[in-house]
Amino acid sequence: MPMTRGTRDESVTGAPVGASEAPGDQSYVGPRGGVTLSTRGLPAWLGPVVEAARTVRPHQLSRFLPPEDGRGRQSAVLILFGEGPRGPELLLQERAGSLRSHAGQPSFPGGALDPEDGDPHTTGPLRAALREAQEETGLDPAGVQLFGALPRLYIPVSEFVVTPVLGWWRVPTPVGAVDPAETARVFTVPVADLADPAHRVTAVHPSGHLGPAFTVESALVWGFTAGVIDRLLHFAGWEREWDRSREVTIDWRA
Repeated sequence: MPMTRGTRDESVTGAPVGASEAPGDQSYVGPRGGVTLSTRGLPAWLGPVVEAARTVRPHQLSRFLPPEDGRGRQSAVLILFGEGPRGPELLLQERAGSLRSHAGQPSFPGGALDPEDGDPHTTGPLRAALREAQEETGLDPAGVQLFGALPRLYIPVSEFVVTPVLGWWRVPTPVGAVDPAETARVFTVPVADLADPAHRVTAVHPSGHLGPAFTVESALVWGFTAGVIDRLLHFAGWEREWDRSREVTIDWRA
């Protein structure tokens, strides 16, 4: 998995919610101040992720796409890349076991858009992703550089229409579970571990649905989060062959 250190100096070409062909760094000013998408100064190993965000289409990420009639609750997650002791890593959290939906699941920080976040088709998902990450993990948004977004996806069980927002943890800050009623723990996972075939399994849901999963950091990452990670590994060229016949059954309550 080629992840060399270095920097890039170019501008993101994708719009905040997955559209394309808007050249230059993109700055937007709204009721909560300005927000910018930029790829300037990113480490070179993030180049394939930038390219994937620019070119990937919704159906290449998931078969679960937003309903055409506009149903669904607009939301966003922050896919935050950092660089740790073992190289590139992702920030994840484990949801509290008492929550009504997706209880106990590892996930990206994120949640539903608030009216104050702004237009869900432009700046709203960007602000929501940063706001939710701060509320859930204590992350300082000032240290995060947003550089793109993937197309909107859909989570049928909770009816969320989710915009995955991509960020670079330019200035890392301490993180942890802010509210134990919502978040059990916050942790980072080396990308090398996510790509390692030894940590990859197929999750079998009682509904019969099969999907990619990862056994990392004493957790089983599955569902929406695992699906997005799986596609990022694939389109970034970091995927390694793994044994899809290795199965793990998901608890029926999940």
